[in-house]
Amino acid sequence: MSTYADLNLQDSASFLMEQLMYFHDHAMFIVIMIVLSVGYTMLFLMMNKLKDYHTMDGQYLEIFWTIMPAVILIFLVLPSLRILYLIDENDKPLLTLKTIGHQWYWSYEYSDFLDVEFDTYMIPQNELKPSNIRLLEVDNRMTLPMNMLTRILISSEDVIHSWTIPSMGVKADATPGRLNQATLWFNRPGVFYGQCSEICGANHSFMPIVIESTPLHNFFEWIMNISE
Repeated sequence: MSTYADLNLQDSASFLMEQLMYFHDHAMFIVIMIVLSVGYTMLFLMMNKLKDYHTMDGQYLEIFWTIMPAVILIFLVLPSLRILYLIDENDKPLLTLKTIGHQWYWSYEYSDFLDVEFDTYMIPQNELKPSNIRLLEVDNRMTLPMNMLTRILISSEDVIHSWTIPSMGVKADATPGRLNQATLWFNRPGVFYGQCSEICGANHSFMPIVIESTPLHNFFEWIMNISE
């Protein structure tokens, strides 16, 4: 698989991202129908020679083109509001992770365990292994268990960053002096990549995020090894 596919076309790994994809398809279907309808109407009016100079108003037509956009907006607003509330849902997380953005690297702290914290830096190009992805691999991957609700608290030490994992549907600003919150739920194992999505300085493009989703017993083994 190519690097481009690994970066931009990773399959969704959470229920939230699947809902965002369904909403995208739903909205695109509505947009395409509107474009086709308006385009057909414009083409029909330009190509035929039908004229009526005596028509001054059309109340039924005006009522129709006033109500129809409102109905279309309802079909867009309702699923959008549902997803908005799902994004903010945070019901009894079993694991808490704290993330701090720096210029230009990330720090992670597993608050439920003692002495489990580390920094992650991008691996320079001359130290990459053949299996690594350029500009996206880090020296210390963050590991989280799959099928477990995880709360992530996000902040920054210096300027505004943005902690983003596209395949999880998560994008939260890391703001100095403020804690933002997001939730993660991995429904499959894998390695998932992201980057800072806020222009935060000269090395903005060089602070990637890598999460490895593993079964619960592998996660505890990793915790025991890293805390020794």
